[in-house]
Order: sequence, then C-alpha cells, then structure tokens
Amino acid sequence: MAAVISLDGVRDKNVMQLKKLNTVLFPVHYNEKYYADAIASADFTKLAYFSDICVGSIACRLEKIGGAMSVYIMTLGVLAPYRGLGIGTTLLKHVLDLSEKKNNISKIYLHVQTNNEDAIAFYKKFGFEIVDTIYNYYANISPPDCYVLSKEVHAKK
Repeated sequence: MAAVISLDGVRDKNVMQLKKLNTVLFPVHYNEKYYADAIASADFTKLAYFSDICVGSIACRLEKIGGAMSVYIMTLGVLAPYRGLGIGTTLLKHVLDLSEKKNNISKIYLHVQTNNEDAIAFYKKFGFEIVDTIYNYYANISPPDCYVLSKEVHAKK
C-alpha cells in the first residue's frame, strides 16, 4: 500500500508534536506566543503525517493590516528523510487554497534566511516574490539577514 500524506489541525492536545518538530527543524527557539498564534489560526496551522508518522508542519499567524487580513507563515518544515515526497507542497497548497476561499485575505508572506536557496526556490514555484531584505533580522544565526517573500491572494469565486 502506498504511503499517504494526511494533515491534522494543531490544538492544545497535540501542540507538543509541533514543539518537537520545531526543535529538530529550526535553529530558533519559539516562545509560547508563537504556539498560541499557531493554535489561534485554526485551519491555517497543520501537522503533516506520512503513513501516520508526524513528519512536518506549517504554522501561520493571521494579521489584520489596514482593512485586509494577511497570512504570515511563521514556519514550514519537513523532516529531512521525508523531503521531496510532496509533503511541503501539500502543506503550502493547503494554506494557499484556504486563503483563496476566504474573501478577506489579501496576501501571504514569510521571512526566509538569505542563504536558504532551497526554500526561496520552493516558494517561488508557487508565485511568491522577494519584496524586501531585512538586515540583522535573526539574533543568533548566521547569516542574520532575511528576505521577505510575499504573494497576493485572489479570492476564488
């Protein structure tokens, strides 16, 4: 039987899964506000399972800027042995599709470390563009600079 990718929401009962993934995936420690924002975003934050094993996640924060809503992708990551299997694509497409179904979301954006060429190429495949560079964005990792990648959202009728 082929391995199946499935998504599940993040809530108080399983937020430890997200915390464990983040410890392995990212060189940054996330505070409790990150996890509260992730849970508050409801369907915009998901855990990814490959054959019932938790192997990735996307965590978003919903932000009101002016009169419109934006989706900020705080993190998107997949454990190394499971990369290249479509899991990151499934996670990102979920958020893109959900954003298009909502009438009040105008853009999706995120920060990517300037040397993370794989991530930059991945997001560009989905229509994200580099719109800004922020110097010294990261405190304890090198390089400390990041790009802001953004994509406009067009609601599906």
